[in-house]
Amino acid sequence: MSLTPVVIAHRGASGYLPEHTLPAKALAHGMGADFLEQDVVASRDGFLVVFHDLYLDQLTDVGQLYPGRARPDGRHYCIDFSLAELRALRVTERRRKDGSGARFPGRFPLNTGTFHIHTLEEELDFIQGLNRSTGRRTGVYAEIKSPDWHAEHKLVLGDKLIETLRAFGYRTRDDGFFVQCFSGTELHRVRGRYGVELPLIQLMDEGTVVTRESIASIADYAQGIGPAISLAWPDKGLVRLAREFGLLVHPFTFRADELPIGFATFTELLTTFLDELEVDGVFTDFPDMVVQHRRQRG
Repeated sequence: MSLTPVVIAHRGASGYLPEHTLPAKALAHGMGADFLEQDVVASRDGFLVVFHDLYLDQLTDVGQLYPGRARPDGRHYCIDFSLAELRALRVTERRRKDGSGARFPGRFPLNTGTFHIHTLEEELDFIQGLNRSTGRRTGVYAEIKSPDWHAEHKLVLGDKLIETLRAFGYRTRDDGFFVQCFSGTELHRVRGRYGVELPLIQLMDEGTVVTRESIASIADYAQGIGPAISLAWPDKGLVRLAREFGLLVHPFTFRADELPIGFATFTELLTTFLDELEVDGVFTDFPDMVVQHRRQRG
């Protein structure tokens, strides 16, 4: 993981296989990704599972398998199901929110294949096994997902996530991992609880207001920022400001099949961020394409 910028496989090689499935993680590992991302949510019985959404509807057959289990908003939430129930679900490519079809039509076909939900512990075992069998060290990049939501359901997700990572040997910056979250309050809390060697990334969505004061505050508890692409380009000074305060910059999400306005090709997007802005890493659904670009630039 000494190469820069680092390639972070966003939910695995999710441009090719259903997101956050073990096959998607194996493919990303084989493609040469430096880090594999884990969004982490909790089951009803307190197990940590690797899944992006709080609810199951866009990615599984939950409505068919468990009719009548939706909340009043019509959604089926992960935390309302036991781990055994979650394991029984079939994971598919992401659907549009209205259920009308695939979110990314050119990707793996909807409702095909045999993919399932797994725990964070199972994924860490899997990655460490791949690292051993290939001789190539790939890191983990876990997100504390919606900590306030989980606290409302009587579970301190951040503590359980970090303690699981520590049990697998991920303790300091030299161990090849990051912990990310959109909540600065949660990151500040876990830094105080687990120490300064915990490598933290402050996520920043498109609506984040960036000021010198806010970046200086982040530098007090985090090692870097993970901004949405739109915050870093056109360059509003965010990358330069982060550099001034010694913060890494890992923007999201780089998709060859969903380019931001202003970019005609994926290569142009990568050239702007990797060669001109010189960010420290990128989250991407297509890790092979970013690894290839990095290799070609020398």
